[in-house]
Amino acid sequence: MAARGHVQDPNDRRLRPIYDYLDNGNNKMAIQQADKLLKKHKDLHCAKVLKAIGLQRTGKQDEAYALAQEVAALEPTDDNSLQALTILYREMHRPELVTKLYEAAVKKVPNSEEYHSHLFMAYARVGEYKKMQQVELYYMILERLEKYKEALDVVRGKLGEKLTSELQSRENKCMAMYKKLCRWPECNALSRRLLLKNSDDWQFYITYFDSVFQLIDESWTPPAEEEHSLEGEVHYSIEQAVKFIEERITEESKSSRPLRGPYLAKLELIRRLRHRGCNDEYKLGDPEELMFQYFKKFGDKPCCFTDLRVFVDLLPSSQYTKFISQLLGIIPLSAAGESSIALPADIKALQQHLCVVQLSRLLGIYHAMDKKQKLTVVRELMLRYRHGLEFGKSCLKTELQFSDYYCLLAVHLLLDLWLEGEEMAVWQCLTLLEEGLSHSPSNAQFKLLLIRIYCRLGAFEPVAELYSSLDAKHIQHDTIGYLLTRYAESLGHYAAASQSCNFALRFFHSNQKDTSEYIIQAYKYGAFEKIPEFIAFRNRLNSSLHFAQVRTERMLLDLLLEANISTSLEESIKSMSLSPEEDDIPWKDLHDNRDLTVLFNWDPKDRDISEEHRKLSLEEETMWLRIRSLTLRLVSGLPTLSHTIQPKNSEKTAENGVSSKIDTIRSLLQQLEAAVDAGKKFLEQKIQYPVLGPPPTRMAGFFSNGSCQCQTSLFYLVSDIYELDTNGLEDSAEIQERIGNSFKSLIERLTDLFNKCKGDLIEVRDGTLKTHPKLLENLVFFVETISIALWVSSYCDSVLRPFKSNLQKKKKKKKESSVAMPPIFTHFLDYVTELQTLTSNVIDHIKGLEIILTALKLEELSLKDTLLLQEEKKFTKTVQGKVQSSYHHSVQEIGELLKKRLDTIKKLKI
Repeated sequence: MAARGHVQDPNDRRLRPIYDYLDNGNNKMAIQQADKLLKKHKDLHCAKVLKAIGLQRTGKQDEAYALAQEVAALEPTDDNSLQALTILYREMHRPELVTKLYEAAVKKVPNSEEYHSHLFMAYARVGEYKKMQQVELYYMILERLEKYKEALDVVRGKLGEKLTSELQSRENKCMAMYKKLCRWPECNALSRRLLLKNSDDWQFYITYFDSVFQLIDESWTPPAEEEHSLEGEVHYSIEQAVKFIEERITEESKSSRPLRGPYLAKLELIRRLRHRGCNDEYKLGDPEELMFQYFKKFGDKPCCFTDLRVFVDLLPSSQYTKFISQLLGIIPLSAAGESSIALPADIKALQQHLCVVQLSRLLGIYHAMDKKQKLTVVRELMLRYRHGLEFGKSCLKTELQFSDYYCLLAVHLLLDLWLEGEEMAVWQCLTLLEEGLSHSPSNAQFKLLLIRIYCRLGAFEPVAELYSSLDAKHIQHDTIGYLLTRYAESLGHYAAASQSCNFALRFFHSNQKDTSEYIIQAYKYGAFEKIPEFIAFRNRLNSSLHFAQVRTERMLLDLLLEANISTSLEESIKSMSLSPEEDDIPWKDLHDNRDLTVLFNWDPKDRDISEEHRKLSLEEETMWLRIRSLTLRLVSGLPTLSHTIQPKNSEKTAENGVSSKIDTIRSLLQQLEAAVDAGKKFLEQKIQYPVLGPPPTRMAGFFSNGSCQCQTSLFYLVSDIYELDTNGLEDSAEIQERIGNSFKSLIERLTDLFNKCKGDLIEVRDGTLKTHPKLLENLVFFVETISIALWVSSYCDSVLRPFKSNLQKKKKKKKESSVAMPPIFTHFLDYVTELQTLTSNVIDHIKGLEIILTALKLEELSLKDTLLLQEEKKFTKTVQGKVQSSYHHSVQEIGELLKKRLDTIKKLKI
């Protein structure tokens, strides 16, 4: 009995002694106490039931049952009586009586989610869940067979009464079938009926409007003598819709709790009527005035902005400033002390003002300002932000400050200035965000924006910690994981890149196991409707674009860090079960699960991320993935070409599989060329994503710095070396010359690539700090390209070494000192020597960068910004220190890896 928790009923005090006696096993005293109470309060049903429990426990089952049935016949709906009867019936082993009890309660209180839940559990206990399952399963089968009419008959029939697994389960299923069958009269009548029950349910307003306009377009009229529809009265004209919405607003005014639905429905109706070119004649009112009234009613709620942003296109642009002034005019603000800025006196006024500021940004008022005006607004917003912190002094660390949005909006304005060429603005962005985070350590928006900006500046080190503090859970590794995996490797943080790939892959691999378990559990407990959802979820994750990207990049990274360093290339590829013939990426079904709107945004539509941006980003990501996947498969094909001595022009080469391997390499090379051409063509469009939109891929840098040409040439070299291996040294002067020319060309291209890595990574210009992340990305591409060059050189070495050994044996046999050595050996040795010299030069360059970065005394910078306040300066130092440390870390990791590669080059002596 103690488990029943606290009772909200006013009779709790009177009933408490009876509960205590029952809990302590003193059943006789419980009966006596109940009798006393019933003499004073004859209608206290719960006391009767508690007496019955006492009687049941003292062996007087018949009396207990009679007493319980007296109460049950009255069909009680109070929580105390229902719970007490449930306990009694369980003790009597009569669970079927509990179902009758809650069936009656649900009829009387149809909107009670709690009673529906109890009824569901009661059905489950008496085996009625089988009926529920059968109905759910039968409905599902019919729906998937597209037998919507039959499915509708099931839901509306006697069987449909068993559907109580969800609130309004039956109505929702009916609505779904009506839509599938285009039965708009029923759709309309049902949504109308549901809105009469709950005028705040937005989904039914949408269905109501959709159906009304469908009926108007079909010129539908009700039948003369019959019911309008299976669901009752139908509205089929604009006049009826207008009247219905006005009635909902009138009803709302009588409601004890303010409801947003009816007011927003009116704006939605205006929007739809305007779209059809007919509004004014229905006298629904001026949208500007309606939005103003809505703001007066709900402006202090955080949802007010998100509600109104949908309808701002109803305002003429000439009215924007007037509308904002009108809203500001009703907010209670007062000037504090010497400050000329009027500030809110409480949280309610702060929320109202924040809503107006967000709307100002959305309407483009801030975008139209010049630099000076924007900086003034930034100062004002930060003043308001710091003032607002007063209201959040008692907030826990896990709670957000009420004024956080002011800080975010100030940062958005500074980002505008940065994009317009104001370099200092980006450092102010980071400064303000770090300050904001110090007051609101759990604010995910601050962290996400810091991640994006640090990455744009080429500093990955602070990002790993920020992402970790977001504590991304489950599906978020797929939806926001791209923020981490896109930049980790490309900015030279190899260890962090491995770790971030591991996080994501661990989630994807566990998903395959977990979803199977969910499906089994759903089947076991009869939740059949969930089974297709779990299967769809699993399929969506298995065909995730991010999953394919992380898998590919992780394998390339492992090869980069280990192949021919700690293990041989062949062993590395074997451990990954890689095969050049196999492509396990589901190209046709790739699903972009990235959340590209995870960062809050108040930009007008023309500056916001559009559907076209999403489409183009997916296209670009897929092209880049194809290039990376083909590169990986080409590298994995190198060990398969291992040297096997065959007679020249042997017909058997095809049989033993070696020639088919080179055919695979050549086919992959053609595909790579095609993918590169498609990528170049795509980049000709010069697409600019919004600053907070999808980050561009590394494809543009890959083409512009020459890495692409180098890597493609290396794979063509593999084909030539294979040809030399097949033909032998005697009749291959032309091939040898071609290979020699390729070696020279490669050294030239690699030198060009190195030249594009030169320059200061961080420089101080006019007292302002500027980073050059492109140089860092070029260095990372250089390391990758030199690694591929070494793997190809190792293959070349494995082909030439046996040839040289045979020539030396011949030389010894003939005892001639003047046996001419074919030119290929000289070409290869020259190439390896130049490769060694070039790599050494790059290592020296990196050492130079390390020295410069260490010597850079950022704290001595006199930043040319009088706007920085004293408290901001400490955050500016923190930010610049993080960027400096990150760049230092990057060049260290790149340098260490290159040194290991240099050791590999030194072993290439034939």
